Amino acid sequence: MIQKYFIAIVPPEPLQQEIQDIKQSIFKTYGTKGALRSPAHITLHMPFSWEEEKEDTLISTLKDFRQFPEFEITLNNFDYFEPRVIFIQVEKNPILFQFQTQLTKYIKEHLHIFNQYEDKRGFHPHITIAFRDLKKPTFYKIWEDYKFQIFSKKFSFLSFSLLKFNGKIWEVYKNFDK
Repeated sequence: MIQKYFIAIVPPEPLQQEIQDIKQSIFKTYGTKGALRSPAHITLHMPFSWEEEKEDTLISTLKDFRQFPEFEITLNNFDYFEPRVIFIQVEKNPILFQFQTQLTKYIKEHLHIFNQYEDKRGFHPHITIAFRDLKKPTFYKIWEDYKFQIFSKKFSFLSFSLLKFNGKIWEVYKNFDK
C-alpha cells in the first residue's frame, strides 16, 4: 500500500507544545484547523509517496545519513505567504540550508525521491501556524493579530524526523539522531 511521508525538524518540548497552543488558539478564534493536522515542524523534504512494504528501506537509508552537525535554530516572530499561510519565521542559518541541501541530495541519490522545493520556490524554513483551510478574509484578520506579536525562541538541532500520514493527521513516525 502506498503511504505519504515527509521529513522535517520537529522542535523539542516544551517548545513543541507552545507552538501547538498557538495553532489551537487560532483554531478556537478563527475556526481554521489545517495546521493542527501535524506537529510543529520545519519541512526539509516535501511530502512524498512510498510503498509501506518498503518502509524498512526508507528508514534504514535515512538512518545511514549522519552528515549533520549540531547547531542552533532561532525562531523569530511571525510572517506570511499571502494570502493563505501564516508562520513563525526561522532565522536564516547557512548550516540549516547546507543540511537541507545535503539531505535532499542524499534522498534523491539513494531513494530516488525528488523534493518539490527544487522545482518551486526554494527552501524557505518556517513553522506554519495557519494554512490550507485559511480563507482570504480570515488570513488578513489573523495577520492583524500576529504581525506585531513577539515570538523569540531557540533550540538545538539534534535530530530530524520522518512523519507519516495516518489518513487524518501527520505523526512523527521515526526520529533520526546524530
